[in-house]
Amino acid sequence: MTLSWQTILAIGTGGFLGAIARAYVVYFSNKHFSYDFPIGILFVNLLGSFLIGALFAIFAHYTVGDSLKSFLTTGFLGALTTYSTFAIESFFLLETSLFLGISNMALNLFGTVLAAASGYKLLLFFVR
Repeated sequence: MTLSWQTILAIGTGGFLGAIARAYVVYFSNKHFSYDFPIGILFVNLLGSFLIGALFAIFAHYTVGDSLKSFLTTGFLGALTTYSTFAIESFFLLETSLFLGISNMALNLFGTVLAAASGYKLLLFFVR
């Protein structure tokens, strides 16, 4: 991959849209679910992991330009998912509830790996 101005623009545009998507998902999940557990961040991390797995399965079988790959993965999914918010929310949960803190960490860690693998395997099934 070359870091041309088109690739940089694609990453920036994807990041802009991914960050907005994350803000909406987190806002609506907090509006409809309890504040005791950061379900919105868990959801975007699981969704983003599933989608990146699916995209890599597509990339393995189809030729996709560097700008589009960068837009989707580094840009959109990089901004949609978040590690820093996961880290601080886990810290605060651990201070109030060991069970919720460990649950959040386990669901994010194992859930995102499982989601990425599921997305990859599911899309491989359909593109073969």
